[in-house]
Amino acid sequence: MSVATGLAVAGNYFAQPLLDVIGRDLHLSTGAAALVVTVAQTGYGLGLLLLVPLGDLIERRRLAVVLCALTAAFLTLTASAPNGALLLAGTALTGLTSVAAQVVLPFAATLSAPAERGRTVGTVMTGLLLGILLARTAAGLLAELGGWRTVYWVNAALMLLMAVLLRLRLPTLRTHVGLRYPALLRSTLTLFVREPVLRWRAALGALTFAGFSVLWTALVFLLSGPAYGWQESAIGLMGLVGAAGSLAASTAGRLADRGLAHRVTGIAAFLLLGSWGLLAIGGAGSTWSLAALLAGVIILDLAAQAVHVSNQNLVYGVRPEARNRLNSAYMTSYFTGGAAGSALTSMVWGLAGWGGVCALGAGLAGAVVVVWAAERLRRRTPRP
Repeated sequence: MSVATGLAVAGNYFAQPLLDVIGRDLHLSTGAAALVVTVAQTGYGLGLLLLVPLGDLIERRRLAVVLCALTAAFLTLTASAPNGALLLAGTALTGLTSVAAQVVLPFAATLSAPAERGRTVGTVMTGLLLGILLARTAAGLLAELGGWRTVYWVNAALMLLMAVLLRLRLPTLRTHVGLRYPALLRSTLTLFVREPVLRWRAALGALTFAGFSVLWTALVFLLSGPAYGWQESAIGLMGLVGAAGSLAASTAGRLADRGLAHRVTGIAAFLLLGSWGLLAIGGAGSTWSLAALLAGVIILDLAAQAVHVSNQNLVYGVRPEARNRLNSAYMTSYFTGGAAGSALTSMVWGLAGWGGVCALGAGLAGAVVVVWAAERLRRRTPRP
């Protein structure tokens, strides 16, 4: 299940280290190339809103298998795109169906014992996060070997294989909620209104992933620009640096099982804020700047994953019988934040370069600290 989630989401991130080469091949401007990232996250957000709740309505294994097979088909469309319009269409559709990862994740939480839910979520999330981060490494290396389209062909084949393996290995699981699809979608919004834990954690998730997207959208422009002048394969290797942060997912899950999710969130929020100071130093292009940049990437990724896994553990505990809808509401907010972060980065980079990007990221991290402190104050304030 962990491997399936990683492969499913990877297709949304292949373009990040390849924006320059894709833009040159398809004659796209820098702003248009950056839209590939925004479109992928927007499609993913729509899938979270419209498709993930189906896990509370129809049999989950079948849903996961169908979504994986469709993702393979849409990756093929992206790989063969002759122009920017079809590239964006294939990217958006891939994002839409790659929410198979978010069907598998609550599936795993449901199959686990309550006392081990945090560890289970952390384990599956580790695979998902490695898929996000190592996608950049794979994209850079495969682009050097066979062009930017190669990575999409390879992932399409792997997703088709995963569809077969999930069909053979997963048990059947159906949740009987007694709702039709329109009512199911309405109930997802109702959960958002009625559950304060969901609202607070959705806000934290959206702000955190916005900052995460700011970094990884702008990083390719910094590393390929005059300060560093790296090639696609070298830029892709930065995913290996970020992958170190994914180790936080499993640790955060275990700490959440011990009732420490709120404390982990607070520590991670301050780490997020501090990481942007190191990243700002990293814009100069010197050896010491590169060391600061690498340290900032590791700390930011570690902190972002710690916040995310803590959020999910708390959200899944609210209403166990509605985990797919809770996940839909939370993850829709999460990836809406990511899409907004990518879009803002495209504008800020053109206006203020790396310094402006770091100011944007620090502002988002500061907002995470404020929201965490407000939630903590609310929990400690006795109700009248």
